[in-house]
Amino acid sequence: MAALVLVVVPPQRKERIFRHQAILDGAFTDQELRQRYRFGRQSIMFLTHLLRQDLARKSRRNHALTVQQQVLSTLRFLASGSFLQVVGDTTGLDKSTVSRCVHKVCGKLACYASQAIKWPTTEECQKGKRKFFAIAGFPSIIGAVDGTHIRIQAPHTDEPSYVNRKGYHSINVQGVCDADGKFLGINASWPGCTHDAHIFRTSQVCQHMETNQNLENVLLGDSGYPCRPFLLTPYLNANCPAQRNYNYAHGRTRSVIERTFGRWKRRFHILHSEIRMQPERVVTLIMACAVLHNIAMSMREPLIDGEEDNAVDEVEGDAAYNGPQDGQAVREHVTRAYFTR
Repeated sequence: MAALVLVVVPPQRKERIFRHQAILDGAFTDQELRQRYRFGRQSIMFLTHLLRQDLARKSRRNHALTVQQQVLSTLRFLASGSFLQVVGDTTGLDKSTVSRCVHKVCGKLACYASQAIKWPTTEECQKGKRKFFAIAGFPSIIGAVDGTHIRIQAPHTDEPSYVNRKGYHSINVQGVCDADGKFLGINASWPGCTHDAHIFRTSQVCQHMETNQNLENVLLGDSGYPCRPFLLTPYLNANCPAQRNYNYAHGRTRSVIERTFGRWKRRFHILHSEIRMQPERVVTLIMACAVLHNIAMSMREPLIDGEEDNAVDEVEGDAAYNGPQDGQAVREHVTRAYFTR
């Protein structure tokens, strides 16, 4: 006669399973899910399916977490910006378990960056240029570029390199976005002391634009960047009405990247706070948040009420670029052709 084996599941484990299962079984509305995780039910199911092969445990020993539990715990941490201990207390997990979840899920999400964050196709460029032109009449724009600083704790290695011009430790993140606020490129590999112009000059975006120079496909950047034929910047000293009109249209059009950074940081509050991890892990977390941002855009996920109105990134631009510039002739042509009234 076969022996009957009784498996006793610890009460905390029971509560944890029920809590996470109830989340997607109707215990919360989509609005309540977005307030907690920044994604609605369908989007959470999409993310769970996307990561299933990467996160599924081959063994159920030691009460391994389900993929859904790992995804929800990570989203809660990124959305709230709380300490790992606080997230653990609200989800019924140990701090160490939450830490492992965040590290693993963010690492897998970052691997999807090449699929989720892509340069626009020719057709997408044409659509993007029409949308940018509708903002303030600026022609041939396919994207806006800028940098934003993500605050981190002082690292153990090469600490001075991470101190930015505002005096705190950070990662300087370069982003390029389209007219809808979707990331076309993200570079999070530079410490806070690095100038925006250097990050751009060494980036794949710059290399692509230099190799495929086309005056019909142009980026906008602030005065921290050099004026190039494919990267137009404002006049530092606009001395005529046409140049002032150009600067006005430039500022209105380029501001889409500031709003994008603002929405990004409000969707994932962890980007607003001091991230208490070593830089290598912070870079992975930033890339994961960029992937999630583009997925949220594709899934048409709204920001929660009250956050959209003030979603503008704090201006942290570098000092004006002072070096070689070969785009003034293009800038003058655009000014004369479109902003002389």
